[in-house]
Amino acid sequence: MPAFQYQAVDPGGKKRKGLVEATSAAAARADLRARDLLPLSVEATQHRVGSARGVRAHRLSLKKQVLVTRQLATLVGAQVRIEDALKIVTDQMSNPRDVSLLLNMRSAIVDGRSFAEALQEVPQSFDEYYRASVRAAETAGKLPQVLEHLAVHIEDRARNRQSLQLALIYPALLAIVSIGVIVALLTFVVPDIVRVFTARGADLPGLTRGLIAVSDWMTRWGLAVAGTGALLVIAGLALLRQPALRLRWDGWLIRAPLLGPLVLRMNAAQFSGTLATLVQSGVPLAEALRAASGTVPNRFVRARVAEITQSVQDGAALSRAVEAAKVFPPMLIAMIASGEASGQLGESLNKAAVDQAAGLKATVTTIVALVEPAVLLVMGGIVMLLVMSILMPIVGLNGLAG
Repeated sequence: MPAFQYQAVDPGGKKRKGLVEATSAAAARADLRARDLLPLSVEATQHRVGSARGVRAHRLSLKKQVLVTRQLATLVGAQVRIEDALKIVTDQMSNPRDVSLLLNMRSAIVDGRSFAEALQEVPQSFDEYYRASVRAAETAGKLPQVLEHLAVHIEDRARNRQSLQLALIYPALLAIVSIGVIVALLTFVVPDIVRVFTARGADLPGLTRGLIAVSDWMTRWGLAVAGTGALLVIAGLALLRQPALRLRWDGWLIRAPLLGPLVLRMNAAQFSGTLATLVQSGVPLAEALRAASGTVPNRFVRARVAEITQSVQDGAALSRAVEAAKVFPPMLIAMIASGEASGQLGESLNKAAVDQAAGLKATVTTIVALVEPAVLLVMGGIVMLLVMSILMPIVGLNGLAG
């Protein structure tokens, strides 16, 4: 049944609001009157797909996604129907928007849709990886196991994101403050110093003349360049929404000299982790590959995974198909071949996923560790040049005065 948001007045004259499940708005009003509540307004929380209003604009936090997924895994594993499990989970939620989102998902299931189809209508809260995994799990009848793996995955993602954010806070603040100081010096301080030097008729060093030129350029064109840069960024992001251009951009990313290996390792970790989760949960290989192809972030690699899926469906070995795609590291291919030979593909994929994730984490940790000293060196060097370009003429003036 759909959910309705209501405002009502109780017998004591106090206003109340909340959510109620009913087949229609009239039924919702009747339910409220049965509770001795006088309905003031009753509005459906479910809107058409694509609407910007209502529950579809709401997003569950990662913490709540973990909570919901773990509870659903436990309940569905205990043979509770998914619509009943959603009702039990909803009853434990306190946020009205969270309650509304889950109730409308339950309503879609009661109306005859699958759990994956219900998730499809709330993409803000459950990403493509989550939806594709649930779709494959429902097909294979392995929903409890996959939900448990999804909860672990979301927890790891939240933990990694928090660690990365905490590690980048200090370098980011340092860079912002340093850039602000540099812009303030070039815009407000340098012009006043230039007037002093000009009035004294001093012969300015080359470093100081360069600083003055940069200051003049920023004063005249700084805002225009900043605005143009912002427009170019917005236009670039809009262009990347076009499928053909995004595919070419992603193809360039994996071939970039420094960024390419990191992008490939990130996609390999995502692909192998998803595939390991689904294969170990008993999902057929073709269905697992189809789900994994929808979770790879790089569109170019995703297209290659779709080719791998087609090759496996045509009877090719997974290791041969992955090797022919030429987008995954040799270690992953070797682990897949080993798993196929031993008949333990799920375990081999899991080991490969752990290896790829560990390598990716080590790479990201190294990059983050290098960011802070790099920012210090670059910003410190720029500030040192600014100070030297200002002090050198002052020392010259003192020499002339002596």
